[in-house]
Amino acid sequence: MMVHFGIFLLWLLHFLPYRLQARIGNVLGMLLYLISARRRRVASINLRLCFPELSEARRSRLVRQSFIAFGRSIVERGILWWGTRERIQKLIRVEGAEHFQNALGNPVILLTAHFVALDVGGSWITQHTDGVSVYSRQKNTYMQNLVLQKRARFGKQSLYARQAGMRPVIKSLRECRPFYYFTDQDWTTKDGVFVPFFGIPAATLATLPRLVTMTNAKVVPCITRVLPNYKGYEVHFYPAWENYPTHDLIADTRRINEFIEQRVREMPEQYFWLHRRFKTRPEGEESFYK
Repeated sequence: MMVHFGIFLLWLLHFLPYRLQARIGNVLGMLLYLISARRRRVASINLRLCFPELSEARRSRLVRQSFIAFGRSIVERGILWWGTRERIQKLIRVEGAEHFQNALGNPVILLTAHFVALDVGGSWITQHTDGVSVYSRQKNTYMQNLVLQKRARFGKQSLYARQAGMRPVIKSLRECRPFYYFTDQDWTTKDGVFVPFFGIPAATLATLPRLVTMTNAKVVPCITRVLPNYKGYEVHFYPAWENYPTHDLIADTRRINEFIEQRVREMPEQYFWLHRRFKTRPEGEESFYK
């Protein structure tokens, strides 16, 4: 019942002006910060590991800001799920659109990361092309079905469970359907390797260079950020990576983390610090989160 009530509230809030929705999201984020001691601790540990040069006060402020940004992303998702195409488009500014346009008609992987406006970029892409993405299965069936339905409400969007493997994604790439892909969460090292992220060995999926090798796809990074002063969002497409992959799996995977790290340094408060990014440790190392 609580999930249904929460979805009903999101639907109601999406009728409000964007600026008011965003401020309500700020309040929700602050409430989550106050009541979510476990996630607050995870974010604090992540920031201490990644930004040891910052003062304790500055890191504490970043933890609060990341919760507030996360709260906003929840409330503003109502616009993506029920708002009109025109309303969503008015909120989005696009940079580097030529890199996106030049890649269409060929296999292309739109490399992204877990910033709070991740779904905004996905919404823009599905309004301009028939794309492909992956998702992690959720325990709540109603919530999972709703998320899948809303993410595919524009265009012909195919969503495949991560647990199903990459075979359907490879097929779609060979059909020249853009693949919106994120690799920056800890899924253990079963399909990955340890490469540095902010100088800390982090279990990172090595799927991207393998996919490029199998499909001859181009990698065009795509990062979405929340603009200041309630101005909406920016979807930024970067130039396609050259000389990728190099067939050095470690170097090719490390390049992913280096790119994401650069973007995180530009807007650290918008990154998803609530996830245990360094959960899996090299053999013999103790967990950071105990």
